[in-house]
Amino acid sequence: MKAAIMRAAAHFSIADYLELTKPSVTSLILMSTLVGYYMAGPLFSNFLVLIHTLIGTALVAASAAAGNHYLEIESDSKMRRTAERPLPMGRMAPSSAFIFALVLCAVGSVYLALAVNLLTAALGLTTWASYLLLYTPLKRRTTLCTFIGAFPGAIPILMGWTAARGTLSDAGGWTLFAILFLWQFPHFYAIAWMYREDYERGGIHMLPVFDTAATARQIVAYGAFLLPVSLLPVYLGMAGVWYAAGAIALGAYFFYAGVRAAQVKTAGQARLLLKASIIYLPLIYALLMLDKRG
Repeated sequence: MKAAIMRAAAHFSIADYLELTKPSVTSLILMSTLVGYYMAGPLFSNFLVLIHTLIGTALVAASAAAGNHYLEIESDSKMRRTAERPLPMGRMAPSSAFIFALVLCAVGSVYLALAVNLLTAALGLTTWASYLLLYTPLKRRTTLCTFIGAFPGAIPILMGWTAARGTLSDAGGWTLFAILFLWQFPHFYAIAWMYREDYERGGIHMLPVFDTAATARQIVAYGAFLLPVSLLPVYLGMAGVWYAAGAIALGAYFFYAGVRAAQVKTAGQARLLLKASIIYLPLIYALLMLDKRG
């Protein structure tokens, strides 16, 4: 593996750098940031600030993704789903990925501080640091990594909120954070269940690798918690009756998919839960934005 990693960096391409940024994950982060901004204030009240927020957040998120590639070269080389990434394949020198990640983080953080506000920049740095310095190394040590990783995973929606309002004191922002925080557990447990053999080969300590019964219980528990928490925007006056009806229907569907996964305990059922999670989040976001109050 070392010989492959140390091959000349002349073979890398722009596509390899793009792959380091994990575009699908970064897109999800930007969607959450947009929702946070919109729910905190009128979308077009300061459209330029929104654009600055999305650009800065994209840079920091891409940096975290590239840093993750750098830190997990060894694990990625052992897993089928990641073995063909640029670093394990030797298409790029690890030092290039490391420098790329640092530059993106520095530029993104300064950009957010100057073009948006210091609080949003601080949240971006907190997300970056907790993802790379806590969650990533813990993945090789403890199954609690998923719980730790859910915090940086949910912070981007708060970044959108603080970009619009400049404060973390509002219950609305924390409610959005809670919805995204809880959603992540069934979503990532489903992925880990589908690829548990791959994760085991890579030395990744995801709960489904070690205890499917505990995984099943947690999927059901977090799905159950998510349903009432998703209705808090109605209680807080952030959304109306149409959102409430949709949140109940979507929450029930997501919860049912989790219960089925917990009962059947197969990779196929985990895949169906993953599909349910992918359907749930953008639709709950759309309902929030379409039925926004205030």
